[in-house]
Amino acid sequence: MRKISEQAALARLQTTKAHYQSHIKVVYEPAARDCRTCPTAGVCCTDAHFVNVHITRLEAIAIRETLTRTPRLTDEARRTVYRRAHEAVARFGLRDGDDTYAQTYSCPLFEPQVGCLVHRRAKPAPCIQHACYDNWTDVPPMDLQWRAEHRIEQLNKQVYGQAWSWLPTPLWLVLVDPESDGLELRRLAREWSARGPSTTFSNSAQHTRLSPRRRSLPVIR
Repeated sequence: MRKISEQAALARLQTTKAHYQSHIKVVYEPAARDCRTCPTAGVCCTDAHFVNVHITRLEAIAIRETLTRTPRLTDEARRTVYRRAHEAVARFGLRDGDDTYAQTYSCPLFEPQVGCLVHRRAKPAPCIQHACYDNWTDVPPMDLQWRAEHRIEQLNKQVYGQAWSWLPTPLWLVLVDPESDGLELRRLAREWSARGPSTTFSNSAQHTRLSPRRRSLPVIR
């Protein structure tokens, strides 16, 4: 597989996400409930019994860059996001090596009165896919998410080889925290690099493997 730079991959990642997000917005979201009128706004992001979104190393870098560049956040507000990530990792026991798809958490990227802090530039694929629908027939097919995630996996491999993994969002934010010494990420990268390609589950494969326990998108009756 041809190697590319991290910056080139970030640009391609943003393009992939933008196309995916536009498709969902135009084709499916007209049938979804309006988040702005939700009586429990943000609960789909902060419900620690529901959220188990996983992202990759490249997506974590994209989120970090988005948080760094956004003018809506002060330096203290940015640190608050990372503090929430550290708190989520500690509170919910998030760590690599466990069955991370069975772990849930409250997303540190949700800000009350604002919403998702990376909505436009670095939103994870499951979050792009998610909405509340009245009818199951209106829900976007999971193939769309899996196709986007497959492309994300390919970009990670082109940049990092095997030195990456799908992990819960708070855990990745801790690993790429600008104030981190980077030792834990380097340790994990060595472990991931040592594994064979056959031992690496894709995110869609994990979804399929754990399908009896996966949570469905909410359908409002």
